[in-house]
Amino acid sequence: MKQSSKYQTGTAALYCRLSRDDNMDNESNSIQNQKKILQKAAKEKGYTDTIFFVDDGITGTTMKRKDFQRMIQAIEAGYISAVFVKDLSRLGRNYIEVGKLTEEFFPQHDIRLVAVADGVDSDEGEDDFTPFRNIMNEWYAKDISKKRKIVNKMKGNAGIPLS
Repeated sequence: MKQSSKYQTGTAALYCRLSRDDNMDNESNSIQNQKKILQKAAKEKGYTDTIFFVDDGITGTTMKRKDFQRMIQAIEAGYISAVFVKDLSRLGRNYIEVGKLTEEFFPQHDIRLVAVADGVDSDEGEDDFTPFRNIMNEWYAKDISKKRKIVNKMKGNAGIPLS
């Protein structure tokens, strides 16, 4: 997955995603923070031409997210040379699909991947821990889902309205 630094002159996609399950805080604050982190990281890596793709309030367990799909189309059209995310879980919480992106799709399209908080930069070589992060990201989504179902069931049994 090692790529040449010649891609630094291209356009970087800065992808932000937040699910209601990921963070119960005001989601716009989290998206704004992701944007600041990604813009700073892209600038530090030499990218001045950047485009934000944002999926706010959409789970990472599906890859059918509007701006995520727009980003993939821009990559396929050759407009993007790098993808920046806060961490790998922003790409998705399906370890097979994220693995296909990081191991197949991005290298086939000469895309540099930078996951800032995870310390992943494909320009610096492979990170052997990345697949394990992806597995844990999927596990987290499943664990949160189970916990929310239990809480909702308890609330419903107690007569507390759920909607």
